[in-house]
Amino acid sequence: MPPGRRIGPGPEAEFAERPLYAGHYRLDEPLGSGGMGVVHLARSASGLRLAVKVVHPELAEDREFRGRFRQEVAAARRVSGAFTAPVVDADPDAAQPWMATLYVPGPTLEDQVKRNGALPPDRLRRLLAGLAEALRDIHRVGVVHRDLKPSNVLLAEDGPKVIDFGISRPADSELRTETGKLIGTPPFMAPEQFRRPREVGPAADVFALGSVLVHAATGRGPFDSDSPYVVAYQVVHDEPDLAGVPEELAGLVARCLAKEPQDRPTPDDLMAELREVVASYDTQVFDPYGTGAQVFASDDVGAQVFIPAQRDEPDRSDRHDRQAARDQQEPAPSEEAVTHVSDRRHGGRRTRPGRGRWRRPAAWSRRTRLAVCVLAVAVAAGVTASFTVLGAGGSADGGGVGDEPRASNGAPSSPAPPTRAWSTKLPTKGASGTPHCVRAPASKTGGGAAARLYCAAPGISAAALDAGSGKVLWSRPQSTAGRGTALEPPTAPVLSGGLLQTVTDRGSVLEALDPRSGQTRWSHDLSAYAGRVTHARDTVLLTTAQGTLRALDARDGSRRWQRTYAELRDATLWTGGDGHVYAVNTLQGGGSRVTSLDPRTGRKQWQRSLDGALTPVGARDGTVWFTQADQDSYAVAVVRYDANRRAVRRVPLDVPLPDPVASLHGDTVHLLGAGGGLVAVDTAGADAGPRWRLETSVSQGSAPTVAGGTLYFGAADGRLIAVDVRGGRPALLGQTEPRPSGRTGAPASALDRPVAAEGRVFATAPDGSVFSPPSGSPRRW
Repeated sequence: MPPGRRIGPGPEAEFAERPLYAGHYRLDEPLGSGGMGVVHLARSASGLRLAVKVVHPELAEDREFRGRFRQEVAAARRVSGAFTAPVVDADPDAAQPWMATLYVPGPTLEDQVKRNGALPPDRLRRLLAGLAEALRDIHRVGVVHRDLKPSNVLLAEDGPKVIDFGISRPADSELRTETGKLIGTPPFMAPEQFRRPREVGPAADVFALGSVLVHAATGRGPFDSDSPYVVAYQVVHDEPDLAGVPEELAGLVARCLAKEPQDRPTPDDLMAELREVVASYDTQVFDPYGTGAQVFASDDVGAQVFIPAQRDEPDRSDRHDRQAARDQQEPAPSEEAVTHVSDRRHGGRRTRPGRGRWRRPAAWSRRTRLAVCVLAVAVAAGVTASFTVLGAGGSADGGGVGDEPRASNGAPSSPAPPTRAWSTKLPTKGASGTPHCVRAPASKTGGGAAARLYCAAPGISAAALDAGSGKVLWSRPQSTAGRGTALEPPTAPVLSGGLLQTVTDRGSVLEALDPRSGQTRWSHDLSAYAGRVTHARDTVLLTTAQGTLRALDARDGSRRWQRTYAELRDATLWTGGDGHVYAVNTLQGGGSRVTSLDPRTGRKQWQRSLDGALTPVGARDGTVWFTQADQDSYAVAVVRYDANRRAVRRVPLDVPLPDPVASLHGDTVHLLGAGGGLVAVDTAGADAGPRWRLETSVSQGSAPTVAGGTLYFGAADGRLIAVDVRGGRPALLGQTEPRPSGRTGAPASALDRPVAAEGRVFATAPDGSVFSPPSGSPRRW
């Protein structure tokens, strides 16, 4: 720990003499203070800027207050979305409790209105859309903010951020407000907060949103008075003063300010109604600093994204030029060689002290999480590619959306005609969940057919869709009389040996289907293998927990070889784009053993013990990439092992990422943490290291894919999000509308990564849909 004293009671002069620390974070200048504590600008050891709230010393001794602060930390950790600031670390049990969130540069709405006056109508519309989406995310996890006001709204470049959950409560909280105590800020409180404070629900936040919009539009509140008692009376009994609110928004704001909670719109209602409003005006700017930042809107305000203005970058570093050259030289993935993805690990909950608790399905062990993760990598590598990850038809780093079309001689060719958006829900007969798909280019579908998507979903073992229109060509229902171990969620089908390989009957049967008709060509019982299936070109590998591998010919299901490897007991297999099969298992003492096998013969090619708990990301030409995790599932490094040179390179992350998903693009690994941190790590050259980091606030997203300088990933609510990564200065470009599960509180089942191929992007969503946005720039989504 760096020298310096800890936060605690003492004269303020001591702050200037010696640096203060909250946990591992050095506190710099104060950003503001309130009744609960002081918010400091702080820095981590790697230089990451944070906002750290430190409780006043005199309040730290109050047991009731500690309970409130603990509640604030818990609420802030539950909430994650594009318009909230994620919690990085906290210690509510410290001598002086503190909480660290990502620092959001930008003024509060209160300061902005004080300095520059009321916001113009175009910015009001975007503010309303952003705050409605923030409330949707907050309410979705069962939290009521209860103190939404201008000082708790930060105007960042990428949109408004809601902060300060100091008096928030779960909607079903057992905590009760004490008689005689007002909880909230009167000008922005709802009538029920004065009349029935114990019955306050999500509708109170919608009322506060209406008051905040009036303040932003006029510089005053809808119930202004010098006396808080008069304000309270007016809130409960009088009609709001909406003079100065733009006419096209006045009706929405008035509904937000309805006296009875049941008469107010929900955040989803607001976003739906804003769709009609947005069609009546030009897309202008969201510009908190007056710098000309642009915002691009889709035809759905609910899908709107706030985007910084594009900057000219004439002085890009040589590194990016070299990476671009490498990307142009990379061959397009074939059926056997594609970009590889490590999927989200699932399993039992672990708690890293001071880092928050990331919710995962509790029934799976770390070994099982790794197995599912690697199974997704194998599916992606053994065929065209797996979706949310559908497989790519072109290079993951080139030839995608936004690239200029070129003929075979390298000269520019005529651009591909624009394509329409489509969205298809698979006929699941009552089942629900995220489909998992693989894309096959026309050359792989046979019979001169167009490009297709092959998908599996809850209730469907396999289905074929036309990639151009989304039309379902054929579908096979999942058997309900399953045996063996269930695979949840289902994995994408795999094209191997000219057939579509899919696991059916809850993981107990492997079926090989004719990709044109869906008819079964052969099948194999998997009851002895617990669903452990790996595809490597035209070979199917079945694995037992005891280390026995059986190889089948993917074309007819005949047995090729069978061997038992004592050192592969409890190992997890995946397929590299180089056609080899790799296995990783954990060693006693904390390291990992990596083994390479020839799938056609079972011959061991090499074996190497590496430090750390490793999760595979991808492999190419004898080189294997991993993420390395600590004991709490935080990724701390990217590891690259070159088997040809027997060289290990470990690239540390500046800031650990919780439970990330990762994908390989050229020599760069892109990681998306469970809390929304998006990081690019270059693993080549003498200056290998993290290149950039973007905080997306999207929790539990999919692994990313990159095409034509644009990075795509999926969100747990079904949005497809695009980020411009050219020049090493990432910026949000656009996002589609949400497609959440219809079940309240239902988590998204393991998202795969999106794919960009032949000028368009394909993705799936928790509502059971497979979709593709219109071709062209994501700014038009």
